Amino acid sequence: MRTAHKTELNNWNQEFKNINHKNRKYLIKTYGCQMNVHDSERIAFLLEDIGYESTENQNEADIILYNTCMIRENAEVKVYGHLGQLKPLKKERPDLIIGLCGCMMQLNDIRNSIKKKHSHVDLIFGTNNINELPDMIYKHLRDNQFIESIEQNMKIVEDAKEVIHGEVARAYINIMYGCENFCTYCVVPYVRGKETSREPIEILKEVHYLADQGFTEIMLLGQNVNSYGQSLTNPITFTDLLKQIEKVEGIKRIRFMTSHPKDCPQELIDWIAASKKLSTHIHLPVQSGSNKILKKMNRKYTREYYLDLVRRMKEKIPNLSLSTDIIVGFPGETEEDFQDTLKLVDEVGYDQGFMFIYSERPGTVAQKMPEKISRDIQLNRFQLLLDHMYDSFKKKNEAYIGKTVEILVESVSKNNPDRLSGRTDTFKLVHFLGEKNLIGKYVQIKILSANSFSLFGELVERLE
Repeated sequence: MRTAHKTELNNWNQEFKNINHKNRKYLIKTYGCQMNVHDSERIAFLLEDIGYESTENQNEADIILYNTCMIRENAEVKVYGHLGQLKPLKKERPDLIIGLCGCMMQLNDIRNSIKKKHSHVDLIFGTNNINELPDMIYKHLRDNQFIESIEQNMKIVEDAKEVIHGEVARAYINIMYGCENFCTYCVVPYVRGKETSREPIEILKEVHYLADQGFTEIMLLGQNVNSYGQSLTNPITFTDLLKQIEKVEGIKRIRFMTSHPKDCPQELIDWIAASKKLSTHIHLPVQSGSNKILKKMNRKYTREYYLDLVRRMKEKIPNLSLSTDIIVGFPGETEEDFQDTLKLVDEVGYDQGFMFIYSERPGTVAQKMPEKISRDIQLNRFQLLLDHMYDSFKKKNEAYIGKTVEILVESVSKNNPDRLSGRTDTFKLVHFLGEKNLIGKYVQIKILSANSFSLFGELVERLE
């Protein structure tokens, strides 16, 4: 906690306790990408620092926060649905604090709509205002008033201590914020702001702290990590940052996302191949296999460029694992365009992927484009894409059968409490029978079977 903030909190913390004598508990619902997950970790830290405890039961929570996402319409709809369900709970428990944060809150129209239609909401704050949350809670409890804090361009302060409330084994680090690519379908530049890189000394300090806390794997986050460092007074490349992080003792694995294909330099590919710590999994969103659609999306590369980039990666990086994002049903997408996407999928052979039906996002260029694709055609194409992608995933995973892989054990399996789950260097999800004391440890697993989404194996050896 920053000194100025801590002093203020110390001053009002006793008063805070006098306002609310209950054992205070919080619940955070997170939507969207890993950056939102990381933001929720920071929020959890701030809440626990002033005395709150985590709960998964909304009926016993004293504060419920929705960390929202604007990327897909579905995530937005879910927020509204859950928010409506909280209205009776708020009526039953007037002291319950309901708050909204994240990308949705960066848009004026959405904030105004929520304030008009959902008067049971008590707090609204933006992606750049997370550190103000304790003050907002205090002011709300003191004055019993709605509190709103949205700042588009304030300096973002990170604290390494704020990441320790996430996963047991892996920690997330924001290395940059915002985006200036302005893909025509995407609202991120409008809600996350301009591209800004953190100073390497700040990032390295955070990495060292996490290593000292026992974390062995870190995930570097940014909307486009490839462009890291360009906005700094003393520019530095993403590759150079990775080389510095590589030297930190205690860190065994380094992951990153997301890479934009348009500016993935050869030096980065070469370093991934040479590094002893970098994961060989690369998330490389293609979005479409059609040059016409890529141009309409403002992706700034062609199908040919993307395939050549993949070819160079495969030639250079042993055991490469590729994942991607693909949108179907974009305005103007013909059957020929869609077939180009399927052909690219088959040619690349992806290990993992995220597939989406195009949905309009407010304020984007694509929202105003003609030639909208009918829902029936979108759904049909989406299913065909899933068939191709899932077939590719299964073939890639089945190639692991009989092999022994090293994984970092992350948690109890979500689908089977008797199993543990972890990931390989290539980000493959592995399930196996094991004791909970293995969570956070590296183990050797022999793979016995596989499906499109997971590997299944048996414990061979505990490595530490």
